[in-house]
Amino acid sequence: MTSEHRVAIVTGSATGIGAAVAQRLASSGVRVVINYRKSKTEAEATAAACKNAGGEALLHECDVSLDDDCRAMVAAAAERWGRIDYLVNSAGTTKYVDHKNLDGLSAEDFQRIYSVNVIGAFQMARAAAPHMRKVGHAAIVNVSSTAGLRGTGSSIAYAASKAALNNLTLSLARVLAPEIRVNVVCPGFVKTRWVKEGLGEEKFAARIDSWESLSPLKISSTPEDVAQTVAWFLTDATHLTGECLRLDDGTHLVTPGR
Repeated sequence: MTSEHRVAIVTGSATGIGAAVAQRLASSGVRVVINYRKSKTEAEATAAACKNAGGEALLHECDVSLDDDCRAMVAAAAERWGRIDYLVNSAGTTKYVDHKNLDGLSAEDFQRIYSVNVIGAFQMARAAAPHMRKVGHAAIVNVSSTAGLRGTGSSIAYAASKAALNNLTLSLARVLAPEIRVNVVCPGFVKTRWVKEGLGEEKFAARIDSWESLSPLKISSTPEDVAQTVAWFLTDATHLTGECLRLDDGTHLVTPGR
């Protein structure tokens, strides 16, 4: 089965890493579902870019924290193209709170972050699995973060949710084999609009400088860099499942525990 026959759902694909993944897959002929919750204008632009790259795109509004929304998006993809080969769980949310500020996070903050970052990924996998099993040789990639490996990042709630996503990946890899491979990518600092808006322009620029100074490779990652790795997991890593890949420009080599 060639790439032009395959179908991928990429959650959170209006902007950032999700958008880059969608465009990367579309460029190889994969038909892509572009998912958004609020960013409709950006999602339309991503869909147009996918079409310009030679792929087909289906725009679908969906809040992955809602199971009915997840099932509806999967049903729309299956109805449109009759199959689902790939699922990329890229939708994510956070709240920027200094880790020392324990009073800065409420139970509601944890629940919202977990509902998207963990429960949303589970619900999407559950909804898509019956269609993906029929295809065989299907693949799921969860987009996590090194925050889930080292307990850092935008907030304690975010780091904990990404650690849970990493563990969820292992469970899904066991139960969905052999028809579906499940892996997780853990980027470090990535130059996205999402991070820039969260940090502010000045802190964002400073973070790039400090990260590239720290990195043995003297680089920082773009959404396109992450998309390349996600695409490799989907299409080429046919003997890998249950793997957690750290994509941090080598910074863990010079900062033990990172």
